[in-house]
Amino acid sequence: MSDSGEPLLKKRKVEKQSTPLKECCKEITEGTLFGLGNPLLDISTSVTKDFLDKYDLEVDNAILAEDKHKPIYNEIVQKFDVHYTPGGATQNSLRIAQWILGKPNMATFFGCVGKDEFGKTLLNKAKASGLNVNYDENDTEATGTCAVLITDNHRSLCANLAAANYYTNKHLDKNWDQVQKANFFYSAGYHLTVNPEAMLKIAQYSNGEKKTYCFNLSAPFISHVFKEPLMKLLPYVDYLFGNETEAREFSKQQNYGTEHLKEIIKKISEEKKISKKTRVVIITQGSEPTLIYKDGEVKEYPVIPIREDDIVDTNGAGDAFVGGFLSQLVQRKDIEQCVKCANYTANYCIRQFGTSINDMADFK
Repeated sequence: MSDSGEPLLKKRKVEKQSTPLKECCKEITEGTLFGLGNPLLDISTSVTKDFLDKYDLEVDNAILAEDKHKPIYNEIVQKFDVHYTPGGATQNSLRIAQWILGKPNMATFFGCVGKDEFGKTLLNKAKASGLNVNYDENDTEATGTCAVLITDNHRSLCANLAAANYYTNKHLDKNWDQVQKANFFYSAGYHLTVNPEAMLKIAQYSNGEKKTYCFNLSAPFISHVFKEPLMKLLPYVDYLFGNETEAREFSKQQNYGTEHLKEIIKKISEEKKISKKTRVVIITQGSEPTLIYKDGEVKEYPVIPIREDDIVDTNGAGDAFVGGFLSQLVQRKDIEQCVKCANYTANYCIRQFGTSINDMADFK
């Protein structure tokens, strides 16, 4: 038992190297998938509901740390048994995609870290999974961290972006050649809090070159607090991901007048689009079927059932879902195959601690 009174999370295995070269990856080039996001070191532990209440946190929610939340990180390290894993939504998804693809450097990730030990840890772990990492390093800010607080298989995320909050256009411009290598782009909505200008530049480039831009609503507060940059970016989004809570908050902020998910995803798909591509909208619902709107039709895709006893940590399941989906999308697979792999990676993830890769991928 931990000091919180909750059972300790199951011990995770040591993260292994990425899988060997697969036949499917011989036809796609290195760097075909590109991501810009907030690299964080996840600090995870089990806590009680009282602990969440102490810091005014909610289950199944994600927020940016305010001053009142800053003591959390030291407190959980000092009082509880914690686990450190590479984090940050976009980086998580790319690591999972890379794991499925198998061949090193198929995916490239940009973000900002501090010049410290946590930054070195993130770099080493990301590279160990085969991801091509190019961090912008900040001289004065520490590497960002995220408290992952788990109660009864639910999680509350509280992120202190720190250095991740300082990603520069200078770094993007200096390394633009790596952007040009990609055919598919992905960012979680969290980076709208950091550098929406960089995201928009990449999205506009993707559109101009007839490539594919993917985006994730990520958290309810993105649709509310960062509504303006979100709506500037949305016209360039070809694939939009989110969960049911995020979709309903988006609907509220856009005055759709409905909480019915099938109506919401249709309206999101029909929002202003710059390119001639039809926007595909993917909304997950936990254990309920995933809803996908494509070409004027909503389809439901059941998830893989899992016993309650087999669930270790739901943190990162959404990131893993996206990573699996992207791993097939970059291979030009159909939606059914993309969802099949997304379900596989999400199911795998919730059996691990954090977005951990502890085995060889056996998805077929």
